[in-house]
Amino acid sequence: MTDANAKRAATLTAAAKAKSAAKTRAAEQGIRALVKRGEPITFQAVQREAGVSHAFLYGNPDLRARIEHLRARARPNPTPTSPPDSESTLLLSLTTQIAELKKRHRQEIQTLRDALAQAHGENLELRRELARHGNSARHPTTHVASIAETS
Repeated sequence: MTDANAKRAATLTAAAKAKSAAKTRAAEQGIRALVKRGEPITFQAVQREAGVSHAFLYGNPDLRARIEHLRARARPNPTPTSPPDSESTLLLSLTTQIAELKKRHRQEIQTLRDALAQAHGENLELRRELARHGNSARHPTTHVASIAETS
């Protein structure tokens, strides 16, 4: 590498490091501002506050760990559920039964649709077979008359 190229590379490297440090400071200040205002700490909130990208926040291990820690700390602990009373138990039971009936209904409808499609297919095959055997299907009265005479 020539001396000029080395100097250019060093200048670019220094500029990139300075830009990264400025973004890190902005993200840190954004986090502090969000904490001070009592707002939730999320990657999106820090991004908006600091004017940095999601990729920068996720790519910086220190900032990522800090945001994830503050985000987890801000989440409330789930409250223990009270034992279900008879009304909620009944509601849950009926909801489950309705869901099961809907599922069974959908299955029955699909079975009927499949049977209908099969019947349509058989009907089409029979019509084609009748067409192959000639015009006897077009003159049903003569066929019925011949049956009546044999009786």
